[in-house]
Amino acid sequence: MEFLIANMAPVMFATLIIFLLLGFPVAFTLAAHGLLFGLLGVELGFFSPVLFQALPLRIFGIIANDTLLAIPFFTFMGLILERSGMAEDLLETIGQLFGPMRGGLAIAVVVVGAMLGATTGVVSASVISMGLISLPIMLRYGYDRSLASGVIAASGTLSQIIPPSVVLIVLADQLGRSIGDMYRGAMIPAGMTVMAYILYIIVLSLFKPNNAPAIPASARTFIEPSGSHGTKSLLVLMAISVLVAIGAAQFFFDETASIDEVVVMSVLVWGVTAFVLALLNKLLRLGLVSQLAERVTFVMIPPLALIFLVLGTIFLGIATPTEGGAMGAVGAIVMAVSRGRLSMSLLKQAMDTTIKLASFVVFILVGSTIFTLTFRGVDGDLWVEHLLVGLPGGTYGFLIIVSIFTFVMAFFLDFFELAFIIVPLLGPVADKLGIDLIWFGVLLALNMQTSFMHPPFGFALFYLRSVAPKEDYKDKLTGQLIKKVTTTQIYWGSVPFIALQLLMVALVMVFPGTVLHYKAGQSDIDPDTVEINIQSDYGSGGIYGGDGSGMPTFE
Repeated sequence: MEFLIANMAPVMFATLIIFLLLGFPVAFTLAAHGLLFGLLGVELGFFSPVLFQALPLRIFGIIANDTLLAIPFFTFMGLILERSGMAEDLLETIGQLFGPMRGGLAIAVVVVGAMLGATTGVVSASVISMGLISLPIMLRYGYDRSLASGVIAASGTLSQIIPPSVVLIVLADQLGRSIGDMYRGAMIPAGMTVMAYILYIIVLSLFKPNNAPAIPASARTFIEPSGSHGTKSLLVLMAISVLVAIGAAQFFFDETASIDEVVVMSVLVWGVTAFVLALLNKLLRLGLVSQLAERVTFVMIPPLALIFLVLGTIFLGIATPTEGGAMGAVGAIVMAVSRGRLSMSLLKQAMDTTIKLASFVVFILVGSTIFTLTFRGVDGDLWVEHLLVGLPGGTYGFLIIVSIFTFVMAFFLDFFELAFIIVPLLGPVADKLGIDLIWFGVLLALNMQTSFMHPPFGFALFYLRSVAPKEDYKDKLTGQLIKKVTTTQIYWGSVPFIALQLLMVALVMVFPGTVLHYKAGQSDIDPDTVEINIQSDYGSGGIYGGDGSGMPTFE
């Protein structure tokens, strides 16, 4: 009993991890642990039963949190888009664009994964869609099975770091920071991750060309009468659009504009320009734009428009993340209607899944609230603080230990469990050490991204395993026998991309400016330093004081 009294907090945390590893439901494990140790805490005199009177207000606070509405909105948007045929069109078109170069199909998967991440935000939808569509094509043309599996699984997890990621919403809520700031801070690290994947594929295709061959000329769909692929026309169209976008950005913005505003408006003008030029060419039959250029423009502009509708309005300050999510859901419905894919069955499936996920999040939040209340009642927050503040290396020592701990825990827990269990404990310590919490949140998000890729429990690997061929089969197009994809090949394919994700964690840790750019254009005044001095008179005889104008003075 003396040992328990002296070590209540570590015992509480250790037993929680044990029960989670045994497979008990997370929400109920957290709640039951909080109540059990709460009763022990009352019995042992750690705190009064009055402490639990705070629980109803905490639970009502969760239900009344408008920020969390963004989760069902973005989930619903992603599920509608996943069933609207957008992924199929993107993969087919981008595959044709990059197919003639070695590793082109893998690069196309990464590009489409990034676009799906910026629209759907759902790992399962991205991995399953790309696994069903692109994996058979990559196997048909001789791609290494580990490379093909790893690219698809890793590209699907991009939706966890690319806004409007649900992970970033949860982290912003748990850290008490703005979702918009979290989105802004994650943009450059997300882009770096995409470029790292593409660079790895290019380097691998140079040293091992047989692992990532180009698609043969016979498989290329968009061929011009002259026999060319049509890429020159696309480059010219893009160049004209970019020049117009640059001119518009210089006209509308001055040097005080933030990088987010400039990028958003530039992308908007670029997309509108390209779409108008391609549409005029098609309607007037000018013949100035190739088939490939037209196809790429008409397929990519709708999802880009949806990205602007969601992220653009948030970055420009027109809408809150919750309002942006609502507009995204409406935009997804419009896209599904325009493609003739919307039906009552699709709506019902999307709504059912959205309700399940939203309920899952709320139940875990309630459980984590009960656990956290008791944990702080037994001075668990002080235990964690003393454990981490005194680490050698100061700020970077803390970040390195937390990154290693998160990486190891990601082998066994998914990102929701990690976010609701460890972030409330680590966030206050990071804040006390002077670490910017948006930077800290993005680091955690990059690290948690690996939880979907870890063998043997990575969910992205499970999703891919469910759609990858388990037996040898005959290809319908070529008639050749295609060998199956083994689970071992899927696991080994994830390893290089896990290494790349950890490299991104290290780079963002060493170069915090990749995240802290979100502060550009914000006021440098700290509200905590503002003082209001109310003196004894109105300048010369009043009771409130001031500068003689009859008003109090503020500093």
